[in-house]
Amino acid sequence: MDQEGQKLQRIVRRGSTSSVRYRRAMILLASAGGNAVPVIARLVQADEDTVRDVIHRFNEIGLACLDPRWAGGRPRLLSDDEEAFVVATATTRPSRLGQPFTRWSVRKLAAYLQTVSGRAIRIGREALRTLLARHGVTFQRTKTWKESTDPDFDAKLDRIEYALMKRPERTFAFDEFGPLGIRPAHGSGWARRGRVERLPATYRRTHGITYFHGCDSVGEDVLWGINRRRKGIDHTWAALRSIRAARPDGAPIYVILDNLSAHKNWRIRTWANKNNVELCFTPTYASWANPIEAHFGPLRQFTIAGSDHPNHTVQTQALHAYLRWRNANARHPDVLAAQRRERARIRSEKRIRWGGRPLTAAVA
Repeated sequence: MDQEGQKLQRIVRRGSTSSVRYRRAMILLASAGGNAVPVIARLVQADEDTVRDVIHRFNEIGLACLDPRWAGGRPRLLSDDEEAFVVATATTRPSRLGQPFTRWSVRKLAAYLQTVSGRAIRIGREALRTLLARHGVTFQRTKTWKESTDPDFDAKLDRIEYALMKRPERTFAFDEFGPLGIRPAHGSGWARRGRVERLPATYRRTHGITYFHGCDSVGEDVLWGINRRRKGIDHTWAALRSIRAARPDGAPIYVILDNLSAHKNWRIRTWANKNNVELCFTPTYASWANPIEAHFGPLRQFTIAGSDHPNHTVQTQALHAYLRWRNANARHPDVLAAQRRERARIRSEKRIRWGGRPLTAAVA
């Protein structure tokens, strides 16, 4: 009892974040001091029945009576089985249930649940939205994925993974980014409310297009390249020579690139064999396995989005100015965040992690 009294005194002297605990502690201390119930009720400005309930509760369970046990409110109208049925219905495509649309709105789902034969469920839209959120069901955009049909899928991924994990200092990635046209590009930026910057619409575009032929040194995390009017064998060859020149020691280097015909020409293969360059081609429908793809996201976000370049010369200058800044700030948080978003966007193979093996199923 002495310990309980000391704890009650500490609560009253120091105060409590809970006004309920503070008032109940005062009731118990006053009762222990021999005060009658009407006196305690006037002291704490409470009803006499409330004072009696606290004292009786203390006699039953001790200091646990200080913590309120809130109850009341409207009783649950749906059982666990009915909630599970609502969630299962919401995550089923409406067309499979005979409805003439491809997705549920909250209003349509609530109306459908009321018409289910033998299991009609009446629930309001806000209660339905809350129920779904409680079960982790949210309204999301659909995503697409492609399953590679490449018979050498595993072998190609193994070779790319070896180059990235075991020989990163001698591994490079190459790809073309584009087409890059001369037109205003939507973007985002800071502006006063209702004063967003507007870009002119263009309908007659006479500047043509270019492609950025980019090379990435995986080990050094350096990106460089050049803009060309088209893709082609000669431009691919020039890029590979620039990669070989980055390691002039003649030791083997690895270049990751996709299956574009301009990359697989016999002359390029012959040159690669003579110059100790191993071409690591990505599997079909697995462009995510090329690490340079992740760098094209920041390139698009920081140089193309929100731009209105007058011609290709200005566009190329802006692009190469970003490359110089990017190579000097390769670990900048904005760059890393944009790369992560781009990896997630281009990851097209179902349940395949970046450059690796299928994800193992979670153990229940």
